[in-house]
Amino acid sequence: MHVEPAEQLILVVDDNPFIASLLQHGLTAEGYRVIVASDGLEALQKVACHFPDLILLDLDLPYLNGDEVCRRLKSDPETQLIPVVIVTALGAFQNKLAAWDYGADDFLTKPFHLIEVTARCRSLLRIRRLIAERERAEKVLTSLVHAVEAKNPYTAGHSERVARLAVLLASELGLPMEDRLLLEKAGRLHDIGKISIPDAILNKPDQLSPAEYDIIKQHPQMGVRIVEPLDSMQAILPLIRWHHERMDGQGYPDGLHGEEIPLLVRILSVCDVYDSLNSDRPYRGKIACAAECLQIMKDNAAGGGLDPVLVDCFQNVLSKLEPAAIPMVQSEMMALSPS
Repeated sequence: MHVEPAEQLILVVDDNPFIASLLQHGLTAEGYRVIVASDGLEALQKVACHFPDLILLDLDLPYLNGDEVCRRLKSDPETQLIPVVIVTALGAFQNKLAAWDYGADDFLTKPFHLIEVTARCRSLLRIRRLIAERERAEKVLTSLVHAVEAKNPYTAGHSERVARLAVLLASELGLPMEDRLLLEKAGRLHDIGKISIPDAILNKPDQLSPAEYDIIKQHPQMGVRIVEPLDSMQAILPLIRWHHERMDGQGYPDGLHGEEIPLLVRILSVCDVYDSLNSDRPYRGKIACAAECLQIMKDNAAGGGLDPVLVDCFQNVLSKLEPAAIPMVQSEMMALSPS
């Protein structure tokens, strides 16, 4: 969706009224909406109230310096994607390095040419628009997951719980933040393909027939088909497709064997199985005892299903939680930023 400049809001933060007025009038002439703040605290207040699409930020400000304003904005998941352009008379190379270090997206030195300012704003706002379009598409996928879980009340909250547990297990293994973020995203979307499964099969209270089970087994491929058009989702496609593979090669859809199954997929599978055991299903009640769930998972691993090393690590994750906190792990949403 194309966003015209008149729909985009720029916040100018400068304690020099002349500079602020120059930027405001120049950008308004280009078709942007512009608001102004004269100090760091006012800037944060206006960001909270108006949520601008871009910020032009002086460094030398009253009450709160521009570098601290930028640092706070970039450390807040709600505002970290707002482009921040530092506009300052402090033009030393070291100041530029510092600005980029605390998250600034661009750097302009006073005195500046207004045409250069508008060109930089136009470029950053174009990137901002593309990010916003990607976020909207990802929210549509999340809505589809919620629709899947609404079809089957027994799995309400399952995806969020799996995402949370997968991140905890990845942390236990010492995996980098990049991997944890992938697991969080994949956990939320791993069952999205079930949107294509008839309700009568999803909610059947009895054992599935072989034909019905074949239909259920199609959901990983269907999930990949739904998600793969988004470039931002390419890294999680293997996790969606392979989360029902087994170490002995008897899983589906591709019959991968052992370490042919990527580590992140194996992590997701362990957490998926645990939450499935620990949740109500149409054909059985939940197994409320964590120890009993873990024993079933160990038996499964011994029989060639789950990765036994990861099951042991998952036991460590649960052992570090207070018993009363385990339901919290299964109901809280992962607090990491999206992407």
